[in-house]
Formats: sequence, structure tokens, C-alpha cells
Amino acid sequence: MPAEVTRNNPPTVSKPTGYTHAIQITGEVRRLIISGQIGMAQDGTVASSAEGQVAQAFANLRAVLTANGMAIGNIVKTTVFLTDRELLPVFRSARNAVFGEHAPASTLLFVAGLADPRFVVEIEAEAVA
Repeated sequence: MPAEVTRNNPPTVSKPTGYTHAIQITGEVRRLIISGQIGMAQDGTVASSAEGQVAQAFANLRAVLTANGMAIGNIVKTTVFLTDRELLPVFRSARNAVFGEHAPASTLLFVAGLADPRFVVEIEAEAVA
């Protein structure tokens, strides 16, 4: 039996904006845990804008998923690190475009910095198939 993913937003908690409160996974599951993806291209360049870094981080996430026989729709959990609260609208816009109506469970944190001072976003993910 393949993995079955059920998204759940109970009416007894606040309505989420761009994420899902709970994801239940049943059946035989292949689980992929993805390290934090940043705004660095394969050639080592780092986008100079926040929009570019967020887009590249999502592109890197897609590349890792594809290399493992999965796609964006397989993601069930993300943890996102942003270095500035002013980046939130940029991130939310990109996230909504990427996930659409299949938003995963998610945690978003604002941090003082990432591994390289040029980085403004890092996205970790868990996926199942």
C-alpha cells in the first residue's frame, strides 16, 4: 500500500495561512529528510536579492526531490529560517506559488544569521512517497 498523506486543519485551532497544522502519513512510506537549502546556485553564486535567494532555495529543494524520485507535492514538513522579518512577504509569496493548495506542515523562524552572512533564507524539508 503506498503512502497516504492526509492534511488536517482542525476547526478548534486558528486557520493557518500558507501551511497545514497536521499531516498524517499512513501506509508503506519512503521518507526523505532534506538538509537546509539556501540561495546558492550549483556554480556557487549567491543571488543578491532576497527574491532571488528564496527562488534559488526552492529550486534547490526541487532538485533534491527530483534526484530522489519525488516532487514538491511529496513534502509534508518544512522548517524555514529567515534573517529579517521584512523578508516574510517575499517568502510567503514564493511559498504560496510553490505549494499552492498542498501546503505542508511548517515552522518559520527568524534568526540572527545563517552559515554565511550573505544567506537570508534556509529551507529544510521532509518528504514521503
